[in-house]
Amino acid sequence: MNDHDLMLAPGKPVALARRDPGLTCGFKSKDDAHDKLKDDIEELAELQDVFAAARSYALLVILQGMDTAGKDGAIKHVMSGVNPQGVEVHSFKAPTEEEEAHDFLWRSARVLPERGRIGIFNRSYYEETVVVRVHRELLAREGRPPEHDMWAERFEDINAFERHLVRSGTIVLKFFLHISKEEQRRRLLERLDDPDKNWKFSPSDVHERSYWDQYQLAYEQTLEQTTTPWAPWYVIPADHKWFMRAAIADVLVCKLRALGLRYPHVEGEAAGVLARMRAEL
Repeated sequence: MNDHDLMLAPGKPVALARRDPGLTCGFKSKDDAHDKLKDDIEELAELQDVFAAARSYALLVILQGMDTAGKDGAIKHVMSGVNPQGVEVHSFKAPTEEEEAHDFLWRSARVLPERGRIGIFNRSYYEETVVVRVHRELLAREGRPPEHDMWAERFEDINAFERHLVRSGTIVLKFFLHISKEEQRRRLLERLDDPDKNWKFSPSDVHERSYWDQYQLAYEQTLEQTTTPWAPWYVIPADHKWFMRAAIADVLVCKLRALGLRYPHVEGEAAGVLARMRAEL
């Protein structure tokens, strides 16, 4: 799998309609990708163990996408082998009254992962350039009217925020799960038809679906303006959940492996303490 085929290039226009959400990058079936995903999950667990011990970096994983794109499932399956003590998942719903009283990055900034830990944002501050852009009436809750240049300012603020994170030792991996409108319809019907999935269904999902074109445009502009050399976006085809999960796992493993981290080496006085402890035992 070539991750560069999925990674957006900075400064290039983004047209989601030209990207195939059913792409599988050579994998022919779920079974075809199963061994790859299994191996990556096992390696990810090993890499996370060293990552936690080294405490050299933090890792922030951002998942964005339309309803039913598979964000929850990606977290469940891709992170199934890692030590839960080293991972924190934050799902960003509609902001609370307290959150609306602060700047749009505040609620995300206060839960960023520390070095040695992995933080996963199921939706993120990017909702403030997508949902709020589609439903501009939501800006009234933030106490400010929509301004003609506020979106450019928010893109600039996000890019500066992520650059600060990267400079401070946080790796930022951003995944847009690209699902087709027809596949979303199928998944919504599945939630209605399967009693075991009824709990997943929300009438708001159908309501938001009526804004599909507006959401696609908002995402295109967001992806185009916020894919940077320090924090690029990966557009992951999501019509096939099995491929989407395998692709995300592959990116995570490649990124962590490339760090070349090792377990901390104990030396000097600390090594002497260990030697004495061994002698006592």
